[in-house]
Amino acid sequence: MGNLIINLFPELLQIFGIDFINVSNFFELLVRFSFNSIVVLILVRFLYYPVSRRKEYFFSYILISSIVFLVTYSLISVADLSTGVALGLFALFGILRFRTSQIPVKEMTYLFLVIGISVINAMLNGQTSYMELLFINMIILLIAWLAELFWQKNKLNSKFINYEKIDLIRPEKRDELIADLQKRTGLKITDVEIGRINFMRDTVRIRIYFSNEESQNHFDNGRSIG
Repeated sequence: MGNLIINLFPELLQIFGIDFINVSNFFELLVRFSFNSIVVLILVRFLYYPVSRRKEYFFSYILISSIVFLVTYSLISVADLSTGVALGLFALFGILRFRTSQIPVKEMTYLFLVIGISVINAMLNGQTSYMELLFINMIILLIAWLAELFWQKNKLNSKFINYEKIDLIRPEKRDELIADLQKRTGLKITDVEIGRINFMRDTVRIRIYFSNEESQNHFDNGRSIG
């Protein structure tokens, strides 16, 4: 009876000439979007967030992944996108890198991973099997996991401080600068980066790298020494 009604009145399932629902396409979208969301959630929640603890990026990665997937999927649904167009979409989304603020290298890497995974999952076609798609996603997660393990093993803590002895920031006095910073902070400093210099106040912003993880909480970002 239902099929008879659809055959007699096909316009009942259309609104302004557009199908109200295409069951096959809808469930394909639902399954692929759910799969993409699970992969991205694993990447962001279980690989990125436990180390970085930056909720703003966690929130952004999830939303960016969703919109990139849906935009790409919608475009390939109405047009046969070539590989060149797909790469162009990836580049376009990659260029939109939160121009309002500078993103650290690691966060930028995860941003490209999120965008790349979403584009790959949305661009699935008849020439690619689901097993191949699963392998691609799993290998990306595996590489990210191994990279995190290596980074954690060789991790150095860092803090920004305001330093008043600007005469020690000269390259030839680098060892003396590190020695003074170690004496004041009690940290085993392995490297320093010279940042913004304020000659009006005779201060310089320095980023120190140290290996003593237990001492990280002794200092707040931007704390002055001296």
